[in-house]
Amino acid sequence: MSLALLACSMIVQADREGWSQFRGPNGSGIVPTARPPLTIVLERATWQTAVPTGKSSPILWGGRVFLTGLEGTRLVTLAIDAASGGLLWQQSAPAVELERVHTANSVAASTPCVDADSLYVYFGSFGLLCYDHQGRERWQRPLPTPASLYGTATSPVIHQNRLILVLDDEANLAESRLSRSRVVALDCATGATVWETPRPYQRSAWSTPMIWPHDQGADLVVLGNGRLYGYDPATGQERWYVNGFAREPIAVPVAGDGHLYVSVSMQGGRGDAQLDPEPFWTAMLQFDRDGDGRIGRDEITQHFTLPFRPELPLGHPGFGMPLPAEPDRRQARQLELFAWRDKNRDGFWTREEFTADMTVGQGRPNLMAIEPGGRGDITESHVRWNQRTGIPEIPSPIFHAGRLYLVRDGGILSCVRAATGEVIYRERLGATGQYQASPVIANGHLYLLSASGQITVVRCGDQFTMVHQADLQAPVSATPALDRQTLYVRTDHTLMAFR
Repeated sequence: MSLALLACSMIVQADREGWSQFRGPNGSGIVPTARPPLTIVLERATWQTAVPTGKSSPILWGGRVFLTGLEGTRLVTLAIDAASGGLLWQQSAPAVELERVHTANSVAASTPCVDADSLYVYFGSFGLLCYDHQGRERWQRPLPTPASLYGTATSPVIHQNRLILVLDDEANLAESRLSRSRVVALDCATGATVWETPRPYQRSAWSTPMIWPHDQGADLVVLGNGRLYGYDPATGQERWYVNGFAREPIAVPVAGDGHLYVSVSMQGGRGDAQLDPEPFWTAMLQFDRDGDGRIGRDEITQHFTLPFRPELPLGHPGFGMPLPAEPDRRQARQLELFAWRDKNRDGFWTREEFTADMTVGQGRPNLMAIEPGGRGDITESHVRWNQRTGIPEIPSPIFHAGRLYLVRDGGILSCVRAATGEVIYRERLGATGQYQASPVIANGHLYLLSASGQITVVRCGDQFTMVHQADLQAPVSATPALDRQTLYVRTDHTLMAFR
């Protein structure tokens, strides 16, 4: 099939299936025929419905919105009427011990996926559950909870009646457990394993797989720890891989104009290869209680840590390196961190000591364009270009009309020419703070949501044009969903529709 015909086929499929998985059709973030309002105002919401806490994104099928959450100690799945916001049904997963997650994550972080017959739900604490659209259980597949630095977050996807799930595991660091990380394909009707492929050197990661259609067929693309893989979606056989990514991948790759585009920030969420150490040292000075311009060993407090995201307030779960919650273990780890940077062992950190070698071992931020058709290691042969500035930590890139758009913490939007990697513009949105939701595009406009709940609408194109900005007055972690007329936004405790 030619690339043009394949693209047309994907558009028809997107319109037919709607927003059936994380980030919509094939993780693209776009439904071509969607026409939601350009002005999003809290008081003009078509409806608002209270929902359990969780970070999974809403999905759509047949006039229903599906999402997951945590109610008390039980993991739950909900179906909500898309027209009215009324609750149609709610089902609880089997009672299990909940996995330990970072305070910025949730035990209900993975987004379900849906087809004409069934809804498929993954909880890291339990495994997979399959329901019909009326909420009746069809099958369940308990799975071991993968070891993870921050808790599971990857979401399942559907391809040709197979449910595909990546189960990367931090325990792969142990030589005796090299096969714990894997990607699996299950039969959608029964939950039985169709194929399973080990990922022997992959540690925990938080990206969702996608299917890359191109002139030579289609690849199952899985972004992992330090490496991007392409597999045969029919058999799970590894076809190719690309090196050059940092430790903690989160974003979903996107396809466009025959190429694949992949972004991973530096470990800790840093998006620029040339790191300015000054904001990090300024953030550390919050611990300088005596104001002498140094950090003393006796100035270690409860919140003391290495800042990853200095733009966030002290005490925010994303501000610094995660540390144990137990007071004794936390203090021991804090003292280890202090000793690591105290080069001359005088009991103080100076600016020079703190900023030395800040990027060692953290990789480089990377936005990469990859050509199709490779086999084996294609790092040198099929990478068309790399771009290393303005790379987001959590939000995925989005492709539209020959351009890539990326939004990163601080409210910085980049527009990149997909053919060359040239930065067309980089602008501040005026909506600062962290960004967790991925951008979506409808009606030629970007919808961008900050973690604090500010929504910004920007016209697509070579010129930066902001057309609307508003405050939804509630935190937002989930990526919005789209249908032909509506934008669905999940906040911490509410699902809202703007039509």
